[in-house]
Amino acid sequence: MTARDTILGRVRQGVGKDDFAQRKAAAQGLLAARSRGPQPVLSGGLVDRFRVKAESLSSTVEAVPDLRAAPAAVARYVAAQHLPPEIVMTPDVASLEWAASGVRGVARAAHDVDRVGVTACFCAVAETGTLMLLSGPDSPATVSLLPETHIALVDTACIVATMEDAFALLRAERGEIPRAINFISGPSRTGDIEQTIVLGAHGPCRVHLILIGAPS
Repeated sequence: MTARDTILGRVRQGVGKDDFAQRKAAAQGLLAARSRGPQPVLSGGLVDRFRVKAESLSSTVEAVPDLRAAPAAVARYVAAQHLPPEIVMTPDVASLEWAASGVRGVARAAHDVDRVGVTACFCAVAETGTLMLLSGPDSPATVSLLPETHIALVDTACIVATMEDAFALLRAERGEIPRAINFISGPSRTGDIEQTIVLGAHGPCRVHLILIGAPS
């Protein structure tokens, strides 16, 4: 045993942290027995609640009947905003019929010159109008963060009531937490200068949501 080991051993004993296995077991027991705190009571349907909250956060919303209609909805929005029809998308939405809609898309991580990024989302939170995006090979985080316009395809079947429900769904479907989880509540904003809200300061200045399977 080195002098370093001796010193660190004394420190661990002094602060009561010598039995790592016991502390780990105690922590795991607390996690397994976790209980939820107070939850809000949401009135109305989850889709309507999500839409109202998202729009209050300066997101724009369009509803389409199914996923096949999403590329045309993206094309309409891009044209209405006078944006170029070239988009970068996450690989998990690349199989849609983009070319037929007049949009030219490439599936990859975003670069700083990309102006429009299209992603799916793992789920959405009705309470706050928030998207939950998970990082991974098929969903690089840069596509929702670098372009000035972020368009998200939101499956209405994956809208949950609260943030706690979102994490419960993540644990149930994925088991493990991915390397990064991004929560997006409308365009990026800041009020640092004279308390004036400025959109797009640290990320997209526009967030457009396409609700899949919702009545228009």
